[in-house]
Amino acid sequence: MGTYTSMRLLGKTLIVFFAGLTILSMVELFTPITNSFGSDFTPPKNALQSFHLPNYISDNEEFAYLEKQINRFLSREKVAGASVAIAKDGKLVYAKGFGFSDREQDQEVSPHHLFRVASISKLITAAGIMKLVEEEGLNLDAKVFGPDGILNDSIYLNYRDEEVEEITIHHLLNHSGGWTTRWGDQMFMPIVIANSLRKELPVSNEDIIQFVLKKRLHFRPGTASCYSNLGFMILGEVIEKYTNMPYETYIQENILYPLGIYDMQIGGSHLFERAKNEVKYYEPENTFFVDDYSGSGEQVLRTYGGNDMKSLGAAGGWIASSTDLMKILLSLDGFDTFPDLLSEESVATMTDNKPGYSPLGWRNIGSDGWYRTGTLAGTSAIMVRKNNGVSYVVLTNTGNWKGPKLAREISRTMDQGLSKVNNWPNDNLFDLDKTIASSHKRPQVIF
Repeated sequence: MGTYTSMRLLGKTLIVFFAGLTILSMVELFTPITNSFGSDFTPPKNALQSFHLPNYISDNEEFAYLEKQINRFLSREKVAGASVAIAKDGKLVYAKGFGFSDREQDQEVSPHHLFRVASISKLITAAGIMKLVEEEGLNLDAKVFGPDGILNDSIYLNYRDEEVEEITIHHLLNHSGGWTTRWGDQMFMPIVIANSLRKELPVSNEDIIQFVLKKRLHFRPGTASCYSNLGFMILGEVIEKYTNMPYETYIQENILYPLGIYDMQIGGSHLFERAKNEVKYYEPENTFFVDDYSGSGEQVLRTYGGNDMKSLGAAGGWIASSTDLMKILLSLDGFDTFPDLLSEESVATMTDNKPGYSPLGWRNIGSDGWYRTGTLAGTSAIMVRKNNGVSYVVLTNTGNWKGPKLAREISRTMDQGLSKVNNWPNDNLFDLDKTIASSHKRPQVIF
């Protein structure tokens, strides 16, 4: 077939395709929906974005006390803005923003705004690994390093400690790979790594891995557990090597798109890299400046230039909305009230609460539920799944000197506020999602 004829056929195919999208938009995407709150809401017309809810859709007297507590928290902790999503028995019953997404521009937070979610990224990475176990035959006991390991590239074979050959994927998932942070977190010491390797900044993930392989392990793999950002960064590299796809792309196509999530992405490090609908981040007034991770020689805020978000990636680099994170949470919660992303066996594996070791991706599996937190400069995030069917996600765009302890304050605020909810709404705000994404249909051009 000649090039000209092929182009004509392609042109006709695209015309039919986009005409179909237009008809679908007119029929589905512009149909107002009325919920029991008495509000008319028109879903978004962009079929390739996550659905966006306005704040007023969640106006309900049942949540008045909760909102009072949240506003008190923002004022007390000097937090510029926050996004809150709440689900009950698999239904999204509340989604609202508080404060400002951009204080200087007087822009208020809405549920669709994207926030850095920091270590909540680890849960997303763990889900990606379990998806590979289910669908691609990946073995959690597979070795990561050494001639028979997944990362057996020549640059990783010059290691000092032979015990690195014992590290498995499961070890990385439950933070028992053999590293501690007694001399610093390897993901936040780029200058030390660059000097050690005699390389220019910025350092790459490959540089970081080569740096740690030149040192002895702090303990034998599998014999102890110590929280490790490094381990989850390496898991991102494992996903890339095993799938021959960029980590971000694999997660988007196999975890996010099937859930109707199209806005999530790995965030940028500097203000000029701020994504569409991403909030602006703030630090305490008495904060300090640090060296730019890129080696520019500039002194910057940790929030904008202090950390390499792309390098953090699988360990802490994702940006997301509270409603999108709620979809992920509900798809992994083990209940049958929301479509599951993983099998019952995979969920059980991720939540195995072996004494002395971390669960896979989650921060803690407690007697009343599961939770995952995330903290970076300018960010505090938490997602909670209660055994009583209540789940919530809270994201903030401001950090303070409490660090990870700020998430505990958020949890206390939410638990106190939700204790006054007596009559849960019957509406499921996810039903307002009329995008192509929500039907799990990905548009394709067939040649």
